[in-house]
Amino acid sequence: MDSNLAMRRSQLYRFLADAVLYPTDDWTLDLPILQSILLALNLDHVPPIEFTAGLEALQVAHRRAFGVTGSLCYETEYGLPHEFRQAQELADIAGFYRAFGFTFEGQIHERPDFLASELEFMHILTLKEAYAIEAERTDQAELCVEAERKFLQDHLGRWIGLFAERFAPADAEDSPYRNLAQWLVTFINADADRVGARPERPRLTEIWPTPLGPEYSCDGCAAAELAEAFDATE
Repeated sequence: MDSNLAMRRSQLYRFLADAVLYPTDDWTLDLPILQSILLALNLDHVPPIEFTAGLEALQVAHRRAFGVTGSLCYETEYGLPHEFRQAQELADIAGFYRAFGFTFEGQIHERPDFLASELEFMHILTLKEAYAIEAERTDQAELCVEAERKFLQDHLGRWIGLFAERFAPADAEDSPYRNLAQWLVTFINADADRVGARPERPRLTEIWPTPLGPEYSCDGCAAAELAEAFDATE
C-alpha cells in the first residue's frame, strides 16, 4: 500500500467534487497545480481544460452544461425499474456514508446519489486510507480499500460513463465542463481498475429514465384535471 498514492487520489476526488458544483470560485485557476497529481496517477493523457474567461463565464458555462435542475448529476435517475428500487439504492448509498461517518452538515443539502456527494465520499475514503497506511494500521487501510472497491463497483463506477455520454452532446465544445466530464470518467474508470472493482457499465441506449413515484406524479392533481377539461373542449 502506498499512502502517497492514496493521498493523490484523495486530492483529485476532492477537486472533482468541488468542480461539478455551481462555481463560487474559479476552479480553473487550480489546474496547473493538478499536473503533478495527474502524472502520479498516470492520467497526464486526459484532455487539457483550457479556460481563462473568469468566474462569471464559468458560471454561465455551468448553467448551460447542467441546466437549472442538474438532473444529469443523480445516480438513481439512470434507468432504475421503479421508484421503490430508487429508494433502495438511495438507502444503500446512505449506508456507505454512515459506516464511515460521512454526513451532510454544511449549507448545501443534497441527495446521497448526487455526483458531488459520491465524489466527496470517495475523497474521504481515500484520505482515511492514506492516514491508516501512515499510522501502520493495515486492517483499517484494507477496510477503506474494500469500501472503495464496493462503492465504485455498485455505484459511482456504474453510472459515471452514462453521465459523460448524456453530458457531452448538450455542452458547447468550448466549455470547460465537456473536458471535465472526460476527466471524471477517465479517472474513475482507472481508479476502479486500480482497486479491483468491476462495475457493470450499461450503455445509454439500454436504459430508460427512472419512473417517478406516485408522490411526484401529476395524475389527479388540479393541473392535470384542467388539462383534461381543456382537451375535451377541442
